[in-house]
Amino acid sequence: MRKIAIITDTNASLPDELIQKYHIIQVPILIQFGEESYTTGVDIDDEKLFEMIDDRNVLPTTAAPSPAAFEAAYRDAFDQEYEEIICICCSSAVSATYNNARLGAAAMGDDRISVVDSLQLSLAEGFQVLAAAEMAAAGEGRSQILPQLQALEARTHVFGALPTLKYLALGGRVGKLAAGFGDTLEIKPILTSRNGKLDLLEKVRTWRKAKKRLIELGLESVGGRTIERVGLIHVNNKPGVLELHELLEEAMDLPDEAILAEFTPGLSVHTGSGVIAFGLTTK
Repeated sequence: MRKIAIITDTNASLPDELIQKYHIIQVPILIQFGEESYTTGVDIDDEKLFEMIDDRNVLPTTAAPSPAAFEAAYRDAFDQEYEEIICICCSSAVSATYNNARLGAAAMGDDRISVVDSLQLSLAEGFQVLAAAEMAAAGEGRSQILPQLQALEARTHVFGALPTLKYLALGGRVGKLAAGFGDTLEIKPILTSRNGKLDLLEKVRTWRKAKKRLIELGLESVGGRTIERVGLIHVNNKPGVLELHELLEEAMDLPDEAILAEFTPGLSVHTGSGVIAFGLTTK
């Protein structure tokens, strides 16, 4: 049986307990406040991120891990006596992470490394990482795992809601005046993962209707199929996402266990604090 290391970036939004359980190696996304650099999962998380944003009234930028960072992760895996590597990255449509992971692999010149563009974000990417980790733990090889990851991408659905337009306005995605009117009118954007990007799907009025719409979208995406895995994602809003989980359980047949995860700074900086979301995969 060949030992396969699973490597990913922190945009996969995986909680620490799953990272540790499957010995997943993470390469962190960087957060830049001017000249100050912070490393996701090391010296910044969603709570600290928005404390800094609210204090400074400015959004930071994000930076993909460098090719050298991925090369270091590959070497670390081989030093741990793994014989092969599968590196699963966040969507190439929004980040240089995948390209840098490929450059790091090219620098190694080792054909035992496979780099995968998940074409997904957050737990939609994380679901692929977990699937790969589970299959590797069961003794499956790269030739068996890689095709299943591509099939999983099409069976994954993610929907989320934003409680405020404040942070979209800070990032210039909506005008400050429009954001002010939107918040006054209780406009709540609904987001989804589409074509490798986190896109605005629609807007609804009031937070109650936003949660109801998330449930409707979940039911539509499932279409009567069996749900294999479900994950709950939030940005500094654990009570809100747990309430969403209760609503989901009332509306559909969910697996007994759900993943509870933070969005993580590399993604939450683009949405804002208070977000609630869920991801699921179907058979």
